[in-house]
Amino acid sequence: MNLLKRILAGPLCLLLCSLPVLASPQGGAQHAGQISAMIPAATRNAQPAKVKDDLQWNDVLKTTHSGRVRAGLDDGSILSLGSDSELRIVQHDGASQQTSLEMNFGKVRSQVVKITQPAGKFQVTTPNAVIGVIGTDFYVAYASNKTTVICYEGKVSVTPAGNAQVQNNSGQTSSAGNSIVVSADQMVEIVSVIPPGGFQTSQTPAAAVQSSQLSTDVPENGPAPTQVGKNHVLRNVIIGTAIAVGLSVGIGVGTSGTQNGNPARNK
Repeated sequence: MNLLKRILAGPLCLLLCSLPVLASPQGGAQHAGQISAMIPAATRNAQPAKVKDDLQWNDVLKTTHSGRVRAGLDDGSILSLGSDSELRIVQHDGASQQTSLEMNFGKVRSQVVKITQPAGKFQVTTPNAVIGVIGTDFYVAYASNKTTVICYEGKVSVTPAGNAQVQNNSGQTSSAGNSIVVSADQMVEIVSVIPPGGFQTSQTPAAAVQSSQLSTDVPENGPAPTQVGKNHVLRNVIIGTAIAVGLSVGIGVGTSGTQNGNPARNK
């Protein structure tokens, strides 16, 4: 009987050890969300991205100059990545509402559902700042050692990292480690060196709000028209009109010359 138990115990142990692998076809990968819309060209982990691609922890989304990506996270939050951007989904646990994102460059709009879990967090890290929220709609851009944060709704906590410096809406300067709360309709910029006059932060200009939202807009059915495109159309219309007028004038002059003769020769 003991021999029979030992014979059966081996295969049983192997079966039990393999159950977690069988239950997770991704080999233990943790699901974070799904791409819901995009404008090519964009990649996920250096491979061409597609709508309905699943997103896992540590996935890297990257867009070219013409690309944009919108992704829905498992907790209902929405990420809209602009052109020329790179974003890493370090962690997203929809159940515990633990989210951590890293952006090395570019721009992203985050529409975050309200965090209700005791240890919940939603955090975006740039090379010189850490942005944390409870539940809000905000924009983060990083380029040329500057982090720009615009809050559309709710409140955002911005903490300078390293040698970064920030000036709050009262004109007081905070060094690394000290956070500033940015409320709705406000913005703040964080850079490595404070200019002589300090950073002047105030209510977000309407133009900045519009520009930030347009730069991260991802339409469902292909690229949205841009101001550059409109200018090209206007330029073509003007050129076409000028050509038509020129031809009309030339034809009129030629006809007049034919009817009246060449003045130079008549002399």
